[in-house]
Amino acid sequence: MAKVAKKRGRPAAAKNAGRPAAKKVAKSVAAPVVVDAAAAKAQKAFDKAAANLAAIVKSVADARAKASAAKVTAAKSKKPVDVRKAATAKAAVAKVAEKASAAKQVAADAKAVLASVKTLAAAKAAEAAAIAKVVALKDALASQAEADFAKASAAFAARWTKARAAADGKKVKAAAKKLAVKTAAAEKKAKAKVKAAEKKAKAKAATVAKKAAAKAKAAAKAKKVAAKATKTAAKAKPVAKKAAAKKPAVKAAASTKKAAKKPAKAGAKRRGRPAKKA
Repeated sequence: MAKVAKKRGRPAAAKNAGRPAAKKVAKSVAAPVVVDAAAAKAQKAFDKAAANLAAIVKSVADARAKASAAKVTAAKSKKPVDVRKAATAKAAVAKVAEKASAAKQVAADAKAVLASVKTLAAAKAAEAAAIAKVVALKDALASQAEADFAKASAAFAARWTKARAAADGKKVKAAAKKLAVKTAAAEKKAKAKVKAAEKKAKAKAATVAKKAAAKAKAAAKAKKVAAKATKTAAKAKPVAKKAAAKKPAVKAAASTKKAAKKPAKAGAKRRGRPAKKA
């Protein structure tokens, strides 16, 4: 037994690797079987014509054999009956041959019609197969498009998220810097305010201390003046006693003068409306 040489080349898996899914789907789709009514009718007509032709051809053969036998018999016997039979058989052959000729023409016409219809049916089948392949390719491409879209969407989402994160990071950094500057300014302002308040409190305390010192000084001065006045009053006490002794006599004289003036005032005319008569 002869050995069959192994076919070299890439394995089937390697050949199919990396090919688009659309091509695989297109190959796996078989062309639909197209049943053409015209083709079936033409085939039926041709089969009938062929069967009829075969029957007539057989009849011709039988008629020819019969005519040949009758001719031989008539040639031997020379009888009028056999001669008539030979003539009748010959005429039957001509008649059947004519039918055979007509049947051949019918069969030829039927064959031509069948060939034409088959050609058209094959064209329609090819068209249907092409349409089926196009539909399969369309479906495969749609599936591939969905997969590619999902992949592209994921890639875009990743890029967009990364870019957005970077932009948001910049915004946060800028906001933090701005807030830091604002906080530093507010802290500086608060420190200045506290310093001003401390300075004002110190100034107020100094004023209060100054006023207290002035008040203490004034109090000390007043005490000194009071002490001096007390000392002066102590020295002037004997003189005051003498003056007090003189004072009652002067008061009595003044009271006497006052009493003398009062009657004169009582006798003065009263102004206003006269009193009612009794």
